Amino acid sequence: GEDSRSFHVSIQGTPPGMASTGEIPIITAVAGGQLLLECPGGAEPHPNMEWLREGSLLQEDARRQVLAQGRFLQLQEVAAADGGEYSCRATSAPGDTGPRVRVQVHG
Repeated sequence: GEDSRSFHVSIQGTPPGMASTGEIPIITAVAGGQLLLECPGGAEPHPNMEWLREGSLLQEDARRQVLAQGRFLQLQEVAAADGGEYSCRATSAPGDTGPRVRVQVHG
């Protein structure tokens, strides 16, 4: 048998109170499943977005794919090593990272 789960994460900005505490939203993923993270669009759409994991540029491979010019990051066959803090940013603003989300993998 095969079991697959899909998660859709949408971060629309920092809710009140989160900025002062510095809390980062936590997304739970199931090992072996699929995870889809969405980078929220700003007032002006950027031509290309890039994803970072733990502050380092994320390289695409067979399991990690950037979709829709960077708006989405899709992780296939999620493993414990995929856990960590993810963020996205416009390629035109390399020093400025956007909203962050922490992924925890269970299973």
